[in-house]
This record gives sequence, C-alpha cells and structure tokens, in this order.
Amino acid sequence: MNTIVDRFEKIKLNIASVKSDKPVNIIAVSKTFTLEHIQPLINYGHNHFGENKVQEALAKWSVQKKENHNLKLHMIGKLQSNKAKDAVRLFDYIHSVDNQKLADALAKHQKNINKNLKYFIQVNIGNEIQKSGIPIGELDAFYNYCTNEIDLKIIGLMAIPPLNDNTEKYFKSLNQVNKSLALENLSMGMSADYLDAIKNGSNFVRIGSSIFGPRSWQRYYFLILLKLLWGELFLMQRNLQFFYNFFLRHV
Repeated sequence: MNTIVDRFEKIKLNIASVKSDKPVNIIAVSKTFTLEHIQPLINYGHNHFGENKVQEALAKWSVQKKENHNLKLHMIGKLQSNKAKDAVRLFDYIHSVDNQKLADALAKHQKNINKNLKYFIQVNIGNEIQKSGIPIGELDAFYNYCTNEIDLKIIGLMAIPPLNDNTEKYFKSLNQVNKSLALENLSMGMSADYLDAIKNGSNFVRIGSSIFGPRSWQRYYFLILLKLLWGELFLMQRNLQFFYNFFLRHV
C-alpha cells in the first residue's frame, strides 16, 4: 500500500477510536502538493480535498473535477471577494466566509451560474488581531444576513484556535456557539489537534502533512535548521578545543 494511503488509514483508525455523534469528514489538505503527489489518495477513492489559493486550485483541479464528479473541493484559506467568481465555479465548500463584501460576492456569483455551495462562517474565536473571522459578538447578525437576506447555505462554523494555548477550550466554545445557531456541522481541527476537535463536535477536520508528509518549504526550513545546528556544534567544538589548549599551556 502507498505511504500516503497508509497514513490516511492510520488517521481513520485514530478517528474511529474517538466517540462522535456524527460521521467525520477528512479534508485532505493538498495545498502546495502536486497532483502527482496527491493522486494515490484520489485513486484510493478519497473525495474531500482542501486548498487555500484559488489560482493554484484552478490549475490543479479543473480537469480532475470534470473527469471525477465525486470529488469535493474545499476552500480553506483566506478568500478575497475579487476571487469569488472563480472560487464559486471550482469549489463545493467554502470554509472562510468572514465579511459581508465576500458574502455578497459569493451570493451573486453562485446565483449567476445556478450553483449552491455549502459555506462555513469563519469565527475569530480567540479575538486575535492578526486573524480573519467574524467576532463572536457580531456572529448572530452576520449569520442572519447570510441566510435570510442573501440566501447562502451556511452549514456550520469554522475556527482556528490561537497557537500555544488551550485549544480544547476554544473548541468547546465554538461548539456551544454552533449549537446556539442550530447548525449541524463544525470545521475545526488540523493535524496536531484533530482528535480534540472531534471530541468537541467537529465533523470536518483539515489534515495535510500527516497524510501527505512535510511540504517542500517545511523540508527546506528543516534543512536550514540542521545546518544552523551543525554550525553551532562546530563552533562549540572549536571553542572547547581552544580552552583545552589554553588549559594545557597555562595551567
């Protein structure tokens, strides 16, 4: 069996070990990976894949989706309103609806081609300045606008908790908010924390490197780190040799 498929099956076993009220959808995050690298998982029959850049996704998936109608493509990255037209044509799910301008553009373009996508509202669950997402205090109004005024099919909420914090706390919080809106789906959890996310109601998890291995830029920085560490060890060895020689001459 292919290594990628082996990793995927291991993740499925991990998920099966966690109690969940709903089937869990694994979004295999294929951003930055070539189609050739991803192909074994497509051939294995997996259908849900995630991308974070519209142009990359168009180049990679346009032909594939015409040939394989079972494929479901998820937009999981920041989406600008000027990319909404292309996004609507290609994607089946968008996980990052985070402002009214984008919501209006998505509603307009899906109406023009008579296509109904499934959407998640991205919530800034940790109130982080550097992150996109609707603040909790504005969520009710934004949800009502999307569903009642422009007819977007909002199926759940999405959030990325703050790094280096108690992620489970934020998962629990988003699950409670999701239930308060009577939504049935939750998009949260990645390679490092998907099991905690599932325990707290997530049924869409976004997993990339744990399936496909490290991305090229991750390998690049890992090699740089190794070189730096090797350089430090070399300098340390030279310093130790200097002090040893000094000790022999002067003590």
